[in-house]
Amino acid sequence: MINEVLPGLYRLEIPLPKSPLKALNSYVVKGDGRFLIIDTGMNREECIEAMRSGLSALGVDLNRTDFFITHFHADHLGLAATLAADKSRVYLSQVEAQSSSLNELKRAEYWKRWDEVYRSHGFAEDQMAAALQSHPGRRYSLKRRIDFSIIREGDRIDIGEYSFRCIETPGHSPGHVCLYDDNKKVLISGDHILDDITPNITAWPEMENSLRRYLESLDRVYDLDVKITLPGHRSLISDHRARIRELRAHHEARLQEAMSALENGPRTAYQVAPRITWDIGFKSWSLFPPI
Repeated sequence: MINEVLPGLYRLEIPLPKSPLKALNSYVVKGDGRFLIIDTGMNREECIEAMRSGLSALGVDLNRTDFFITHFHADHLGLAATLAADKSRVYLSQVEAQSSSLNELKRAEYWKRWDEVYRSHGFAEDQMAAALQSHPGRRYSLKRRIDFSIIREGDRIDIGEYSFRCIETPGHSPGHVCLYDDNKKVLISGDHILDDITPNITAWPEMENSLRRYLESLDRVYDLDVKITLPGHRSLISDHRARIRELRAHHEARLQEAMSALENGPRTAYQVAPRITWDIGFKSWSLFPPI
């Protein structure tokens, strides 16, 4: 599905098969002889077909296209190497560019660190192996290394009628970055702010206390003058401040549940997790897939 959100700015819905996210919102900005694609979808055939069909309908020439990736999750970064031409720029934050450019040996070490972190918090060894094996970050990410163009806080990306300022918003991932156009009053939020689902905040070896960093990052964008927020999934957001307040309340409630789970003594994170309210279609914790 394609729709023009703002003049010269289009949303493509890229399917994410067997994912509760359902689809990725990929945004295409048309400039004067050049294009910008914001987030791409997973490196799998269903995403490739939908993306190529949408780009063809919009008349996008990939030889004159750059890419901005809000963060390195496979559903946002995965297709970048497939779509990027020799002269394309692929913008990504430094911390995530480093993680995404690891060679095979370093990547194996990276996943081993993940394994150690989760086991230390009580994750069963057999389930950990199954979770890592089916992790989309391993199955559907880049098929080749990319020479990324590093973006930092305050950098600007100009395309057509738009002048986007980069805003670092770590939390959902270590180097998540949003784009904000002061004049158009549009915020492209990636997975920092979502409307009818809550961004997943997890532990990262690269970042201490990701939830605290996430809440601080919400503060960073709260006072922006925004007419419309374009998220990485699901519905567009007309009142980002109201949604931020809801996200804060959500995490406060979950933290209270976690504290309640510890009233009778210490538990690992894995033992606390079943005592937290989940909105997912399984009747018991034992039926949850390891991933």
